[in-house]
Amino acid sequence: MTAPSDARPRGTRLPRLARRRQLLAAAQEVFVAQGYHAAAMDEIADRAGVSKPVLYQHFPGKLDLYLALLDQHTEILVEKQRAALESTDDNRQRVVASFRAYFDFVAGEGEAFRLVFESDLRNLPAVREKTEQTLRRCADLIGEVIRQDTSISDDEAHLLSMGLVGMAETSARYWLGNYGSIPKEAAEQLIARLAWRGISGWDLTRG
Repeated sequence: MTAPSDARPRGTRLPRLARRRQLLAAAQEVFVAQGYHAAAMDEIADRAGVSKPVLYQHFPGKLDLYLALLDQHTEILVEKQRAALESTDDNRQRVVASFRAYFDFVAGEGEAFRLVFESDLRNLPAVREKTEQTLRRCADLIGEVIRQDTSISDDEAHLLSMGLVGMAETSARYWLGNYGSIPKEAAEQLIARLAWRGISGWDLTRG
């Protein structure tokens, strides 16, 4: 396999943050391609163009690398969801934007979504806690909008928001697995329409 474009010849010194980004990019390629358990620190170091001691200076072990990547990409997903909900005051368009955020995430460069949704470490407590926390954070953002714009209870809003997040994740991953059968924008609109038909049944103050 070829080295990533940002790999440097061994011995080239980089600022610490730049080196960290380089190592994380290399690790992402290896983890996505092989899964956590089959990935080797030797290969990650080679992919990044560094020696193993340099890799271990930044990340004491393979799990540290993986958790750093998980932190990075779960934060990206939450921020995509936040930006989608803040992009408009029209609730119907908010639903569309919210589903688009998930489709954009799973279709993103580098297949980072596999680290979040399809990890072979999902049963590890630290990984499970992070992924469940991400689900809750996305649902909390949606639930807050539902609470503000309907007359339903907090518990009902939370349940609805969890259902919407689950629908977004499942449909986006299924769409990607059948990539090409339905254009991305059409798929987003289709699932958003389904969700809107449900959520608009409540008394909305906007949209």
